Amino acid sequence: MADEMVLRAQKFINVTYGGKLGIEPVAENGITSWKTMFALTRALQYELGITTLSDTFGPTTLNTLQSKYPALNAGTVPSANFARIIQSGLYCKGYDGGDIDGKYNSRVSASITRLKLDMGVDSAFPGDSLVPKVFKGLLNMDAYVTVNGGSESIRAVQRWLNGAYLNRRDFNIIPADGHHSRDVAKSMLFAVQYELGMADGTANGVFGPGTQSGLKSHPVATGDSGTWVRLFSAGMILNQRPVEFTSTFTSSLSYAVSAFQSFAMLPVTGTGNFSTWASLLVSYGDQSRNGEACDGITLITPARAATLKANGIKYVGRYLTNPVPPENDQDPLRHKAIQPGELKTIADNGLRCFPIYQTFGRNASNFSYPQGRAAGQSAINAALDHGFKTGTRIFFAVDFDALDADVTNSVLPHFKGIVDAIADDGNRFGIGVYGPRNVCTRVGEAGHATASFVSDMSSGFSGNFGYPLPANWAYDQIVTRTIGTGDGAINLDVNIASGRDIGQGSFDAPRTPLPDTNLSSSVISAMRTDVGKYMESIGFPNDGGFRSHTHEECFRRVVLEWDTVTTYLAYKYKMRKALIQTTAYWEMRHIDAVDLSVDEVVRDTFLTTGYFKDSSTGIAQQFGLTAALAWNYAIQNGYETGEIRDVTNAEAKYNIWNKCRFDEQFAMSTVPLIHLWNAGGAPGNAIPEKPLRPISLDYTESEIYQILRRYQGAEGTEATEHAKQRTALYQIMEKYNSISRNV
Repeated sequence: MADEMVLRAQKFINVTYGGKLGIEPVAENGITSWKTMFALTRALQYELGITTLSDTFGPTTLNTLQSKYPALNAGTVPSANFARIIQSGLYCKGYDGGDIDGKYNSRVSASITRLKLDMGVDSAFPGDSLVPKVFKGLLNMDAYVTVNGGSESIRAVQRWLNGAYLNRRDFNIIPADGHHSRDVAKSMLFAVQYELGMADGTANGVFGPGTQSGLKSHPVATGDSGTWVRLFSAGMILNQRPVEFTSTFTSSLSYAVSAFQSFAMLPVTGTGNFSTWASLLVSYGDQSRNGEACDGITLITPARAATLKANGIKYVGRYLTNPVPPENDQDPLRHKAIQPGELKTIADNGLRCFPIYQTFGRNASNFSYPQGRAAGQSAINAALDHGFKTGTRIFFAVDFDALDADVTNSVLPHFKGIVDAIADDGNRFGIGVYGPRNVCTRVGEAGHATASFVSDMSSGFSGNFGYPLPANWAYDQIVTRTIGTGDGAINLDVNIASGRDIGQGSFDAPRTPLPDTNLSSSVISAMRTDVGKYMESIGFPNDGGFRSHTHEECFRRVVLEWDTVTTYLAYKYKMRKALIQTTAYWEMRHIDAVDLSVDEVVRDTFLTTGYFKDSSTGIAQQFGLTAALAWNYAIQNGYETGEIRDVTNAEAKYNIWNKCRFDEQFAMSTVPLIHLWNAGGAPGNAIPEKPLRPISLDYTESEIYQILRRYQGAEGTEATEHAKQRTALYQIMEKYNSISRNV
């Protein structure tokens, strides 16, 4: 909601400093934002005589302010505009700033006094003077009162930290809003280091060897009192444990510590020992711990399995797929995916395996509902290929520093897609989530996962800093370590196991990668339903909507009527049928009245003028030039026989275009040739592509995505988003083809 005084503050900035701050004018909307705060910071720097202005209230601004005006008040404020900056900041922060009239009057004085009280620094800096660090806190978006359901206990910790350590050089005022955060977590580490006696410049807010060594000398237990107990109880509160913020280690605190230790799989002592301190302060905790679980990209051989057992490991996390084919035998990722015979080795040695599904997942653009549908079905197909039994939980990876907005807008829809894919498969497999704490918690609370595999080793992730261990955690990844020697040496990520997931200890026989067969009559009904449900979920109603063909018509003509031909083509070119089915079905579902009218224009123009203006046509929406280049490529590379077409000749291009338009068998036969041509780098195309390895039955997910995308267009165009949706459709088509070939 717009605030009249914030609007006046914004007008003051624009009128007074227009063209002087090195930024665009701020929006005059009466709403406090970072842009307004940045502008006020730059205005302050301008008034201080700093020549290089910045959005950051950094050391230069702080030190200059300290040297010139260490205590701003009615008697020391240097100018009216200086006072207006303070008044504007107060209004943007929700305090009374007077009339923005350039006067440090009684109303400003009262608000500064109140601000310091809210921050918790009123004892350290009594009175109404505005000191530099408080000024820095004034010109940001932090709140100093509880907001959005904040905890008063957490706010008490925040205010205490501010008041106790603000005089230290590198300690800045943190929010007092009742919410744990990265800044609050780092301030706790600073506080620990200060109490350990570290000097300014040495204390850095990092959980390093010196801090760890010092904490080992400061356990706390029942009967203890003082600052160390207060810090420990603060850590418990910030990890959402139900304790009082206290300086006395009571029996009730000991009881709560025991409950936390049991939850985090720490030795239950009821005392604040080093391992418990570590778990309260950083996500990975005490990295010297030994876990009962591990995960990694290394092949589990009998010798390595023996090493794992000797080190107390019971559960091994391995990847269902490797999205990128290994470049050579020295590629460190060549064994990322489960290898033939590996699950038998794991089982024969008394170990259990929990499967992980990860493609790339390095940013929010890799997560969406269609991509989740693709991931879910791909994981099902891969799990069945490897021999995982019904009831296995698959952990789907979110391996990036997802901000809360990313979770809302991308990750949760992605997992809804996974849930729908698993449900449509009959819920044979369970769903777990791998990722930072906030991701795991929110996906679990949304009902999209029943257990979490927490990437706590990534302690710098914003989704780990300031978030508690998820309630449903199954595996807690804490450190990378190499164990064993010789043939038994293995590099792995050590995971603490809670027992909520125990993987699988026996497996069905793996499915052999067979060539495709005709669709089994037993799957057609379910396949028709699943394809239609998916297309409806991404905006394609089964009745066709404004497009020319219904789902039923496309499924019948592309998938069923040409099934024998498609099976033959897939066998002939050593590719999956689903690549052909997906492409043709997708293109036919997109045909609309505009496409049909363009076809008429292309035909009439050529017949009357001899000029061929290419366009996509027919059930597979193929361009004349593309079809000609693909057939030429196939002939030149021995996939097909026939005459090479002159792609510079308008009549030759029109003739093949017309054949693609009216001859459905020819159009269906051209689809795999375009795929082969695209895999070869699309030679002769206006936008060539990087060649892929020859299409094969073991094509990886990234290669399948590339083939589907290249059929439609260049990376970065509409083809990119459509390929993500096509990939999900491919996995559904592949599901039923795989059933048919394994009947």
